Amino acid sequence: MSEAERNFVISEPDPDFPDWKIWQLNDPDCYNSFLGKMIVRRGGDGIDDAIARVRMFPERKHRNLGDAVHGGTMMGFIDCSLFAAMRVLDLGPSGYAVTLELQTHFIGSARMDEPLEAQVEITRETGRFLFMRGLVVQGDKGQDNMASFTAIVKKAPRQKTDLQ
Repeated sequence: MSEAERNFVISEPDPDFPDWKIWQLNDPDCYNSFLGKMIVRRGGDGIDDAIARVRMFPERKHRNLGDAVHGGTMMGFIDCSLFAAMRVLDLGPSGYAVTLELQTHFIGSARMDEPLEAQVEITRETGRFLFMRGLVVQGDKGQDNMASFTAIVKKAPRQKTDLQ
């Protein structure tokens, strides 16, 4: 992790969730803060280590008029989960990467009283791009699919050093 990356992301063990790390930007004015607490881990609980797991905990501000998680909140969460996944899967600095494409298919109405979990995997990596896909699930065993997604992320440019 680069020094710049270290300066804007908090990634320390979460005291409430063993084996999970906190995913939080140091700047509370960034969009990510709207999503509230997020935690991240690699695999676990029978899920392959090649899959990043990112959780958010819906709050009242995330609801729609039907008292379910708003679709815009879900899409924002998915987008942020791509960058958390890059970090937990050791794919380089995520802070200056850019989402080029995000396709989302809503499958179910996400409940307000349960965490949402994005399960993100890399389908292909090139020199400049990451191709990703995943599911957003809910339920104590992640049995309820809420959305599926595919994404293309342009990786952050390499940091220049004194030798370049």
